[in-house]
Amino acid sequence: MKIPNHVAIILDGNGRWAKSKGMPRNYGHVQGAKQVEIICEKAYKMGIQYLTVYAFSTENWSRPQDEVDALMKLLRNYMKTCLKTAEKNRMCVRVIGDKTRLDEDIKNRIAELEEATKANDGLHFQIAINYGGRDEIRRAVRQIAQEVKDGALLPEEISQDTIAEHLDTCGIPEPDLLIRTCGEQRISNFLLWQLAYTEFYFTQAAWPDFDEAELNKAIEAYNTRDRRYGGVKEA
Repeated sequence: MKIPNHVAIILDGNGRWAKSKGMPRNYGHVQGAKQVEIICEKAYKMGIQYLTVYAFSTENWSRPQDEVDALMKLLRNYMKTCLKTAEKNRMCVRVIGDKTRLDEDIKNRIAELEEATKANDGLHFQIAINYGGRDEIRRAVRQIAQEVKDGALLPEEISQDTIAEHLDTCGIPEPDLLIRTCGEQRISNFLLWQLAYTEFYFTQAAWPDFDEAELNKAIEAYNTRDRRYGGVKEA
């Protein structure tokens, strides 16, 4: 069975999962965070080299303040847990998204996590926090425009590679497979540039229920696809 090199996941359904069990939404987010750790380990054992998860979008700030506060608290705790997991599993962690809106202590914990794991040779794990695909492209365009203004780059020199090199995911291969949980069939402003040739897989399972068996189903579905890049079938 062919294993995708890079899998991206939209973690959906934490709140609905919790509600179905008569629990508050925040309980679902806590269980969802635990499930991320499990899937990281299972994915790498399967041979997946890159895993990118959509943890907190630019649109999530519009949620009720108590839920946003709870998510930020969970994020703080997760940074500590992730550091321990990365040390144990040789995981290289990178946070993508606009970090400027995050509190200083969270930014510091992200910097510590990235620095401590940058040389690890295990799973390359990307966490999208305060991330939006349109915002990412906007920030990249502004950087490129500034380089043109400064005379460091000519307009005619701007290529697709130029744009890719200014995205948060610079140096990371594009996803082979996108998984979205809990039945929704949209990409919700996630990796808009990077998903150009990605296979999509949608499952009814809510994220806290997305286990190794569900991951295997997604990989099996991926293997039924006729992979093409720019009209050329994959060898």
